[in-house]
Amino acid sequence: MKKFLTGLLVLVFGAATVSGCSGGNNTNTDAAGNGDKGQKVKLTAIMTKHPLTQEFSKMKWLQEAEERAGVEIEWQEVTADWDQKKGTLLASGDIPDLIVGVNSITDADFSQFPGLFEDMTGLIRDYGPNVQAMFDAKPETRVIAAQLDGKIYGLPKYQRFWPETTTRQFINQKWLDNLGLQMPTTWDELYDVLKAFKDEDANGNGDSNDEIPMDFAPTGTVAFGAFMPTVLLGSEGITLTDNSGLGYFAEDGQVKNFFTDERYKTLVTFLNKCFSAGLINPEVFTQDYTKYQSVARGSGDTAAVGFTWGWEVTDRVGNALAPQYTSMSPLKVTAGSTVQNSWSYDYNSLNYGVNAVQMSAASKHKEAAMKFINELYDPEVSMQVLFGSLGTNIGDNGDGTYSILPPEDPAMDPGTWKWTSSWADNGAMYIADSLKLTLGTDMQSVGQQTEPLKAALDSINKDTDVLPSMFIKYSAADNNTMSLNNTGMMSLALSKWSQWITKGGIDSEWEAYVKNIEKTGVSKNIEIMQKYYDDYKSKQ
Repeated sequence: MKKFLTGLLVLVFGAATVSGCSGGNNTNTDAAGNGDKGQKVKLTAIMTKHPLTQEFSKMKWLQEAEERAGVEIEWQEVTADWDQKKGTLLASGDIPDLIVGVNSITDADFSQFPGLFEDMTGLIRDYGPNVQAMFDAKPETRVIAAQLDGKIYGLPKYQRFWPETTTRQFINQKWLDNLGLQMPTTWDELYDVLKAFKDEDANGNGDSNDEIPMDFAPTGTVAFGAFMPTVLLGSEGITLTDNSGLGYFAEDGQVKNFFTDERYKTLVTFLNKCFSAGLINPEVFTQDYTKYQSVARGSGDTAAVGFTWGWEVTDRVGNALAPQYTSMSPLKVTAGSTVQNSWSYDYNSLNYGVNAVQMSAASKHKEAAMKFINELYDPEVSMQVLFGSLGTNIGDNGDGTYSILPPEDPAMDPGTWKWTSSWADNGAMYIADSLKLTLGTDMQSVGQQTEPLKAALDSINKDTDVLPSMFIKYSAADNNTMSLNNTGMMSLALSKWSQWITKGGIDSEWEAYVKNIEKTGVSKNIEIMQKYYDDYKSKQ
């Protein structure tokens, strides 16, 4: 506790590193927060954005939205270490007028820092017709937004077009053909294929040491993310939901956590076998996401990675190498396994998002801030939030319909173009079902690349094996309890994840590890979640 209090004081006194400035020095507004004499209201804002995303000053749609709302926003653009910066910021008690970025602020933050965030219910009614239109058309978005007491501290997003899962798995078909190998169907067959990739100059450039048989996305600092081998838990019948970053999942209506599940142990043992044989990128736990992407792009038409996970093939390996890769079906653990394959079911987290934008309770310009938020939720603005500006990223067909334009640089894939050009999936938005938009080639191909996974996805029992985390709200006390317990659990689980894969030892340490995980309060969290899950299901 002394260490915690000392750390908290450091956070408070270090708060200047992420300035809040919600009070501001603007004198160009009246008492209601309107600009005086046509002058713009000055607001401050922070957004957590993708490392690829360009500076906000270059986003035409954003400048136009600010202009229509009569505001001028001083943006702080955060691309890394948000969790540490957020701790400093919230502990200071001085946050900017707006914080933007899906789930950058959590319901647990609302509980831990009461009074810091504005209840936007009345502002939505008076100045947020586009937000209200979303609530009316998609009532579930109000469920996502409202706390148990009905207050709305964070607004969700709805982006409509996305498929059932974030993650697809890709293998280099050209490498398989070069070596005369069959498509693997089990973990053991995958191991043998990866071993051949490593030993037999799979890319055919005369160097048998430059192939990376397997690569996966960096482990998050506080939770797992997408494009990781945890999707292989589906081979053992575990249905991950929304990437299950904290390990929780539902099975036959029971809430569980895979970090203490023997099936997780089986997966880690397999990954250690692969790592020990040199089949996994040795930098897998030290590279950042940008490096993860660039490595897979290889050199020219020479690929570097044999087997990997990603969103869409051109997004993962680039335009030049994409034709070499094939989207794979889920693998069985063994040929004789009778377990029904599952996969990560992420439809809710892909098409909806929690807490995409928040407002400071101390803001002196709440009306102006709400007017800007309302601009973001205009469907035509929202499609630009997601895909980029009209004229450069989106074409207006002149008949009330729109089309996503190809990248200006033909060498760039559409996914990278989107993330480079705009807020993309991190933004606050409402893509109305009535909006007529022809998607780009990457989104069209995502559907085709999901086909090998369809049987597994279709077999998922959505009533009993999908954890509806996004639609469940917890009390402040329960939120605080679970947040504290999760922090301890993930600190231990993530350190062991990397250690066991790279160095082994899971067999000898498993029993003690499970006991230590239990000490962090995971069973208490499961008990809390089960109670709310049962209550939610009883009302459906």
